[in-house]
Amino acid sequence: MTIEQIAQAAYEANLQYCLSIGDESQLSWDFAPPWQKESTILGVMFLVEHPDVSPEQIHEHWVQQKIDTGWIYGPVKDANKKEHPCIMPFRQLPDEQQVKDILFVDTINSLKDQLV
Repeated sequence: MTIEQIAQAAYEANLQYCLSIGDESQLSWDFAPPWQKESTILGVMFLVEHPDVSPEQIHEHWVQQKIDTGWIYGPVKDANKKEHPCIMPFRQLPDEQQVKDILFVDTINSLKDQLV
């Protein structure tokens, strides 16, 4: 598998989880905007390079990526305004949002041995 294939698998796992909790704000990988794919790919690369990171650390890395690209906290995810409700410390996230980071780490860890 390539980094992008692992990113797609992690993204799609996250998408399915989001749908299961009633969040229909994400598109499938094939229709996701480039910035969203790039964010996922960077997360996979970070985890591959730092295999012992926790879900909390991957979240903090994601938050920093968002801030570095001009995103800020906002009560509703809005790509046009670059606002996201998860731009906050991991421990302040609702449990259902923390699960997304746990799922992301677990999915990547289950696939990274297949990286070519």
